[in-house]
Amino acid sequence: MAASTLTEVARLAGVSPATASRVLNGSARKPGPGVSERVRQAAETLGYIPNAQAQALAKSSSGLVGLIVHDIADPYFSAIARGVQEVAREQHKMVLLATTGGTPADEKEAVAAFAARRADAIVIAGSRSSRPEDQQGNADLAAELDRYCRNGGHVGVVGQAIVGAAELDGYHLVEVPNEQLAAEFAGKLAASHSGGFVIIGGPEGLITSDDRIRGFQAGLASAGRSEAEVLRASFNRAGGYEAGLVLAERIRNARNSASANEGGRPDLCIFAANDVMAIGAAAGLRSQGFRIPRDALIAGFDDIETLRDFRPALSTVRLPLEEIGRLATLSTVGSKAAAVADGKHDDGTAVTGQVTLRRSTEWTP
Repeated sequence: MAASTLTEVARLAGVSPATASRVLNGSARKPGPGVSERVRQAAETLGYIPNAQAQALAKSSSGLVGLIVHDIADPYFSAIARGVQEVAREQHKMVLLATTGGTPADEKEAVAAFAARRADAIVIAGSRSSRPEDQQGNADLAAELDRYCRNGGHVGVVGQAIVGAAELDGYHLVEVPNEQLAAEFAGKLAASHSGGFVIIGGPEGLITSDDRIRGFQAGLASAGRSEAEVLRASFNRAGGYEAGLVLAERIRNARNSASANEGGRPDLCIFAANDVMAIGAAAGLRSQGFRIPRDALIAGFDDIETLRDFRPALSTVRLPLEEIGRLATLSTVGSKAAAVADGKHDDGTAVTGQVTLRRSTEWTP
């Protein structure tokens, strides 16, 4: 059955379509109570469903927040999404979700789709890319965001600034100090581990991964340690697993050499640029008969919720992921003055993290 129209509602209520629209679509210009009640009763009788786009035009607000993440199945992004959802609910808004796989070209398409639906705000979470193949995608994404902000939209970005994006009134950045935290982490691990280090990182040009790798190397240098080898892999569990298989072979070869010290302190400490890679690497080692921390030490970054069930407990850098999602959303749809008054966020300031050492980097004979 065809949906009832606004014209039919107006005819049943004995008013003009413009009057019916003002009642049902939330316009600031409202007729008298008797007229409003007749229109609402007519709409209920006909089963009329208001047009969201018409309501957005009448209210100058759609009540929608667009959220763009790389992969909602990744606990890092789902935790940020919970923070976004919490603020949206407080502001009586609905969240639209787009997952992109991390390419700026796909993010640009998501921004365009949200803008076409008159989303009040857009939150973008995920690493930026400096890879040559993403150069045009970065330019297109920056241009789309520029157009959106100049038309009154607000954008909250988590992590690093959008490559090439202009500084606009509607643009807000919640920075994550990946490099500084990774350097601090390296220093603490170097203080307790006398052997070598290997870093499992994402593809070169993935800025979050590159920042963490650079910070970790700087921390090792400050501690007077040699630079770590970097194994590049997909920035996910599968990439970590493949890297774990490579490292398992190295450990096996070392065990078979004349200088091997089987049963002694592990020679290798692995730093994975995120927790899911660390979990994958541990699984790869385990599949080849090796155990953490008996045969190798391992650490991650983010402190995702999944780690509550991971054994041995993983050393990592704890980020307040839900709070990051809250801050990014508050900067766009909440009271910016209230957020600053709470001491939580002002544009351009970084959130804080905490190095957390656990069993995965604690070797005992």
